[in-house]
Amino acid sequence: MSEARSRRSRSTRWEPLTVGIDIGGTKVLAAVVAAGGDVVALERRPTEGHDVRKVEDTIVELVQDLGERYDVAAVGIGAAGFVDASRTVVMFSPHLDWRREPLRARVAERIRIPVVVDNDANTMALAECRFGAGRGHRFVLCVTLGTGIGGALVLDHRVYRGANGMAGEFGHIQVVPDGHRCECGNRGCWEQYASGNALVRDARELVRATSPMAQHLRSLVGGDADALDGPVITEAARAGDPLSVELIADVGRWLGVGLAGMTAAFDPGCIVVGGGLSAAGDLLLGPTRQAFSRSLTGRGHREEPVIAQAELGPQAGVIGAADMARSAARRSRRVRVRRSRAGRARLRLFERPDSSDR
Repeated sequence: MSEARSRRSRSTRWEPLTVGIDIGGTKVLAAVVAAGGDVVALERRPTEGHDVRKVEDTIVELVQDLGERYDVAAVGIGAAGFVDASRTVVMFSPHLDWRREPLRARVAERIRIPVVVDNDANTMALAECRFGAGRGHRFVLCVTLGTGIGGALVLDHRVYRGANGMAGEFGHIQVVPDGHRCECGNRGCWEQYASGNALVRDARELVRATSPMAQHLRSLVGGDADALDGPVITEAARAGDPLSVELIADVGRWLGVGLAGMTAAFDPGCIVVGGGLSAAGDLLLGPTRQAFSRSLTGRGHREEPVIAQAELGPQAGVIGAADMARSAARRSRRVRVRRSRAGRARLRLFERPDSSDR
């Protein structure tokens, strides 16, 4: 294909609007997203407890509502949990009662447009690689710091999913033998030292122990340690509270050590750090970069990857899910076009006059 023809092909490429859905433990976020990653419309609904059918109803209602206002061609769903390699079944979710749930089929039979399903960390990673902090890099490692640690490896704009679709569970790599007990059942998992949960756990322990270092944090929550959360600690650190700065730095150092190990395994060109805890910015990433450089195998004799804060914020999941859906919409359209052409060809063949009638 000539360069001019290639440019014409790109300029005439079908770029539909699609819907991205991000399902969390407390909310379902839905957005209409354009091809360039711009959010056209955004809707939010609470997650109805752990009821799988109510969550599916919420997804369908959101899509139908947005579909009445916009011409959308497909739906992408990012779910917190293990999604199988075919991207159709949620094998397990820690936040909802999904156990081998055929989510794609259940939603698609009610909305009648293409549906794709993926892990929410994968959708976030794809968005950051195409439209955010990972732009221009071929090999990108993404980690999300929230309650735990999620992540994904993106190679040439394609998410690496592994044999069973469950790659990217970086948070459950063991970094401390016989360390803190993890919700997964093991001990010493990385996310027990480098996550929002780890930050809050350590801060609450100091508040409950009436440590003089925790006096400012104690005053912020009226002495109620259970009211202490990540955003409160982050704001206190920004305001200069020494303990909050130290606690975030501790998480950053553990993050840097873990990322050095991930780099030894995968050699990324860029590492994107997202999730709620990434809002701490350089309070977190400064110690992360220092610990990373000290821990990296071959340091001083290799190119170090860029470590960047995610750029798309809480909308990254819906943007990435919608972008995956756009690919599905294009595939569906190509199939319809081929079938239409084949049908017209058969009709012409049927209508061709017989030579004996001439």
